[in-house]
Amino acid sequence: MSNSSEPRRRLLADIWFPERHLYIRSNGEIRGYVLTTGRQMALAAVAVIGGVWALIASGGFLFNLAYQSQAEDAVARARAASERVNADLQARLDSAVLRMSSTTGSLEETADMVERRHAALVNVMGMFRDVQGAETALRPSPPVESANPVVRIAAVKLDQERLLARAEGFAESRAERLRLAFRLAGLNPSAYFDASAALGGPLVQGDDPEALAAVLDVDEAFAARIQRAADDLTEMRGLADAASALPFGRPAEARTTSGFGLRFDPFSRRPALHQGQDFAAPLNTPILATAPGVVAFAGVRSGYGKTVEIDHGDGFKTRYAHLNSITVQPGQRIALGQRLGGMGTTGRSTGVHLHYEVWMNGRPQNPARFIRAGDELVQ
Repeated sequence: MSNSSEPRRRLLADIWFPERHLYIRSNGEIRGYVLTTGRQMALAAVAVIGGVWALIASGGFLFNLAYQSQAEDAVARARAASERVNADLQARLDSAVLRMSSTTGSLEETADMVERRHAALVNVMGMFRDVQGAETALRPSPPVESANPVVRIAAVKLDQERLLARAEGFAESRAERLRLAFRLAGLNPSAYFDASAALGGPLVQGDDPEALAAVLDVDEAFAARIQRAADDLTEMRGLADAASALPFGRPAEARTTSGFGLRFDPFSRRPALHQGQDFAAPLNTPILATAPGVVAFAGVRSGYGKTVEIDHGDGFKTRYAHLNSITVQPGQRIALGQRLGGMGTTGRSTGVHLHYEVWMNGRPQNPARFIRAGDELVQ
C-alpha cells in the first residue's frame, strides 16, 4: 500500500510544484537558478504558516477592539446615569426645602438624623480614600451658608445622596475600565477578585440591612444604600489592587519593533517563535520595571546577554534582555517604574534594543496585550 501511494504523492508534487528555471540577466551576463520541487514546497509551507499566523493575530486584535468598544459604551452609560441622578437630586432638594419649611415636626429630630447619616457616610467612605481618584470623587461638598436652618439641613441631605450617587458612579466606571484592562491582557477579572471577601470594620454584618443600620445608627433604607455603594467600591478596589501587582507598565520610553510570535530569525533567516516584544531607543535608555516584585536574576544569560528577571508573584515573571548595564541585584525588592539598567546590544543582538518578555505560570505571553491593558488604565 505504501509503495503504491509514494509515486502518487510524487506525481501530485510534480504537478503542483514542477521544477522551474529562473534566468536573471545583469550587466550582459545571464545567471540561471533552479527552483526544485522541494524548495517550492518549503516556500509554500512558509507562506501558509505566515498566513495562518496573520489570521490569528488579526482575529485577536479585532476581539480586543470589540471588548474595548463595549466597555467604553458602558462607561458612557454610567456617566449619563450619574448626570440624571444629579438632576433628580436637585429637584428633590427643592421639594425637601418646601416640605421641611411647612412641617410642624421637630427640627431637632431632623437635624439629629442628618448628623447620624453624615457620620455613617464619613465612616464608610473613609475606608476607600486610598483608592486612586476616590479622594476627589468621595469628597463632601462645602457646607451651605444660610441663616435658615431648614435650608442648611436640606442641603446636607442632598449632599449625602449626591455622595452616594458619586460613589456608585465612580466605582462602576472605574471597575468597568479595570475589567476591560484584564480582558485586554487575556485575563479573567473574576479570578482576581473574591466577591465573598469580608469588608471588615463597620460593614462586617453588611449582608443584613437591619444589623448594618444598628451598627451605623441610621435608618435601614439609608444603610442599604450605603451597603450597595460600599460593595461597588470594594469590588473596584479589589480589581485595582490586583492590577497594581500585574506587569501593565511600559518597560522603556521607546518605539516598538519586533512583536511576539512567528518571525524570520535575524541570524538564521528561518521562521522562529519570538517570545517577547522588542523596543528600540538610544544606548543606555532607562529600562523600567513594569510591576513591583523581587529580582530573581541579574546577570548574563546565553543569547540574552545582560539580563534582569523579576518575579511578581502569582505566577507572573518579566525578563529584560540585551542590557548595556544592570543597576539591581538578585533578591532586591523592586517598585513599579524603578530603573533596572540601560538599554544595550549584548548577547544575540543585531543592534541597540530591549527584548522584553512576560511569563505567566511558566508560559510566555504576548507583552503587547499587557501594555495595551496598562494604557487603558492610564486613560
